[in-house]
Amino acid sequence: MDRTLARILDAAADGQFPPADGGTTVVPQPNRRDAGVIAFTAHSVVFTDEDPDWVRTTLAALQCDELAATMNPRFLTAMLDRTNRSTDTIDLLTVATALPGEPPIRLREITDPDHPRVVRARQRRDDVRVWAADTGIVILGRGVAGRWETAIEVDPESRHQGLGRALATAARHLTPAGEPVWSQQAAGNARSVRAFQAAGFRPVGAEALLLRRRP
Repeated sequence: MDRTLARILDAAADGQFPPADGGTTVVPQPNRRDAGVIAFTAHSVVFTDEDPDWVRTTLAALQCDELAATMNPRFLTAMLDRTNRSTDTIDLLTVATALPGEPPIRLREITDPDHPRVVRARQRRDDVRVWAADTGIVILGRGVAGRWETAIEVDPESRHQGLGRALATAARHLTPAGEPVWSQQAAGNARSVRAFQAAGFRPVGAEALLLRRRP
């Protein structure tokens, strides 16, 4: 099995997943910013610069179902304490291929580097670009292990009208040709999950990102 997170993600985007053997693969962080856990079907990948022996010893000490151990709150708490990081939520990790042509919705790019959405996106991604529709936002940038990632926002008054699906589809058109584009949705945000899946994003696993604490 490839021993870098980028190669594991590239393979998963092509439908080639780690073996469903109940195991855990530990790989180095792709950079100082990004650490965390991705749980595929019956196999997890922990990307951290911490000692792999510590990871395996901590998982073994949980004495719980090995298929769920890396997403067990006790393990994630131990990881957060050891790395002095924080986290938001465990997300559904989804991926889609880029689409040719123009987006199906009129967009205008936000070029102001001090725009709040640009500033926020740059905390987690590189090469960030942000586009606005009349009542929505689509964000594209390079996130974990250099993968293209997208996120969308829809104003409350425009929900239930298909705008989320249109923005998620637009992200596929904005992604460079031949590249996969990834997105994370909080599992409880059913509206977002439905919008991305309607736009052709398919689920590949669960992801918990460990975020560096701000000074």
